[in-house]
Amino acid sequence: MNKAKIEIKEFNEAGYSGVVTYESWKVAMLNYIDELETDQIDNFQAHLKTDESFILLKGHCILYLCDVVDNKVKNIKAYNMEPFKVYNIKQGVYHTHTLNQAGKVLIVENEDTKDDNSPKIMIKDDVRDILTRLKQQFWDYRK
Repeated sequence: MNKAKIEIKEFNEAGYSGVVTYESWKVAMLNYIDELETDQIDNFQAHLKTDESFILLKGHCILYLCDVVDNKVKNIKAYNMEPFKVYNIKQGVYHTHTLNQAGKVLIVENEDTKDDNSPKIMIKDDVRDILTRLKQQFWDYRK
């Protein structure tokens, strides 16, 4: 088969990388990275131009969603992802995530998702403590 008819991509390093873009959309991979440990997460982020879809391929991942009221994080909800289900976070919803060391997540979003259209709300230790407690309820023992 002609190589021009197919692209085969992978990303096996720590962190996030776009692997395929086409017109207005991007497929990316997110792998475990220590900065996404709950005691190191420093922000929740919202995307103003796009929904963002997550699919757990391997390991474990928790998605955290929150409301932002008066520039403060409120009403944190945690979703322990199940493999091969699509978790679509709607445009404008603040979120973050944590993965265990085996974690690998596929992400689909608009190609032009950038920091200038994805505001962040910075967090402190009190919020990180909540994230850690929620993580422990799901799978801290599975590290």
